[in-house]
Amino acid sequence: MKIQIWSDVMCPFCYIGKRRFEEALSAFEYKDKVQIEWKSFQLNPQLKTDTSISINQYLADAKGWTLDYAKQLNSQVTDMAAQVGLTYNFDDAVVANSFNAHRFTHLAKKYGKGDAAEEQLFQAYFTNGQNIDDIDTLIALGEATGLDATETREVLNSNTYAEQVHHDIYEAEQLGIRGVPFFVMNNHYAVSGAQATEVFLNTLVSAYAEYSQQQSSGLNITEGPSCEVDGDC
Repeated sequence: MKIQIWSDVMCPFCYIGKRRFEEALSAFEYKDKVQIEWKSFQLNPQLKTDTSISINQYLADAKGWTLDYAKQLNSQVTDMAAQVGLTYNFDDAVVANSFNAHRFTHLAKKYGKGDAAEEQLFQAYFTNGQNIDDIDTLIALGEATGLDATETREVLNSNTYAEQVHHDIYEAEQLGIRGVPFFVMNNHYAVSGAQATEVFLNTLVSAYAEYSQQQSSGLNITEGPSCEVDGDC
């Protein structure tokens, strides 16, 4: 059964959703029959990479908030992340456009390493304060994932996989996806947001029941915490 996950590296709920989904999948009876495909989504395609400010300062400036208020909101998300074993360091997070990171994940997908690449990117962005728009950083993440450094550099210094990124975003638009994470199971069931583990598990069970009968129709969406295209989380 195929599961497609639309996500953006800079979405804090996407990493949390990944962990909750993984927990559900580990308890799923037919997990060995599941194929996962990560899909690209950009919350803010026009975002300019700026290593001089933190994500807290960027949000404060972009939203017209005080810096303290931005930190307060991100602190709440940090607490949520900690509940699933993740460490978020928003004070260190680098404001970075995610387009090159998405091209990087498509390269990783070519070698069956899409999930590993997503994990490396999330950790780099939210935990380690790395610039996920920097080519050398992405090459190092690629090496940690098992990708060839020379090929990664060639890809990132070209336009390779740009079309695939745009196509993923187009597919999201056709499905009416406005926020991420967004999980589509067997082209029929969908979970929107970083839902509770049991919601993912229940949806997996329902989707697999239909998959086993070779039935598929429109999406049944379960809503949850997500980041919207206007930048609200």
